[in-house]
Amino acid sequence: MLPDSAPFCGSARGATCRLLPHWTAAMRAIAYTQAGLPIDDAQALIDIELELPQPGPRDLRVAVRAVAVNPVDTKVRRGVATDGPRVLGWDAVGIVDAVGSEVTLFQPGDAVYYAGVIDRPGSNAEYQLVDERSVGRKPASLDDAAAAALPLTAITAWELLFDRLCIAEGGGEGQTLLVIGAAGGVGSILVQLARKLTKLTVIGTASRPDTQDWAYAMGAHHVIDHSLPLAEGLARLGISEVQHVASLTHSDQHYAQIVELLAPQGQLGLIDDPGQVDVMALKRKALSLHWESMFTRPLYKTADMQRQHDLLNRVAELIDTGVLQTTLGEHFGRIDAANLRRAHALLESHRAKGKIVLEGW
Repeated sequence: MLPDSAPFCGSARGATCRLLPHWTAAMRAIAYTQAGLPIDDAQALIDIELELPQPGPRDLRVAVRAVAVNPVDTKVRRGVATDGPRVLGWDAVGIVDAVGSEVTLFQPGDAVYYAGVIDRPGSNAEYQLVDERSVGRKPASLDDAAAAALPLTAITAWELLFDRLCIAEGGGEGQTLLVIGAAGGVGSILVQLARKLTKLTVIGTASRPDTQDWAYAMGAHHVIDHSLPLAEGLARLGISEVQHVASLTHSDQHYAQIVELLAPQGQLGLIDDPGQVDVMALKRKALSLHWESMFTRPLYKTADMQRQHDLLNRVAELIDTGVLQTTLGEHFGRIDAANLRRAHALLESHRAKGKIVLEGW
């Protein structure tokens, strides 16, 4: 672990990171070493020490202060084999500690938030490398924990609404968006974005009184119970069809209902992992299907990869001006294996609302 009093590595913008002799090149982290272990097994996630990573040309090295947990963490831990310790985590807030030789957007000392990428070590470590083009400035009005709740879900919701479904800011008048799973992490920010930045009528789904209240608090015009037939819930609102559906969870269970509810030429956006999708069912109505994965741009280093930097900065601005609010649901304490196991267990129970965050080492 690096001492708090150590000077920043690379004091000038664009400097290459170098370790100073008095620094110790080790850091604490939490990892899994065997996929598929039940989360109540103490070995499912363990505390370890790793070598301090060194930035590549476009990398920031971030001293991680707070993290959030997402369904992707649990999916990877359960289903992706690993040859050695694998560090999870795709939400973080921290301070830029060092920069690569080609970095231009940040400098050491900057407070940042980001979600990283699926093919690099994650944020459940004291220090993490992340490409600057996927990083935004931390919202100044939020503390570390509240800000850590936002990056992955904000990117996912923004890209799904504006890039995949192609809803224009200020557009959507006379149209309806149905958000299935409105009280979850992505749903919580998607409902806010659609309510605040478009003219869509936003209908969320949630199955319990507390999650229904949460969806209303995020800005949904209406909330219906997805444990009951969706058509019945919409009919009680006087709505027979919707133009857009964002299905964020259990899409395989709702798929046939979604096809029936969508208006001709409507749009379906998916982010989860349904076992099978019958695309032929979409043909009669000329429905379109849109997949969203926030990892695509950084994973493939697309030409527009820096849009994630831009949109995170825009979200920070919207937070700081009071347009949007954090989606923090529960704070699980310090970042360690025991608390992360608790967080994974709650996510796997499908009873979480908002985001689960951990903070400090």
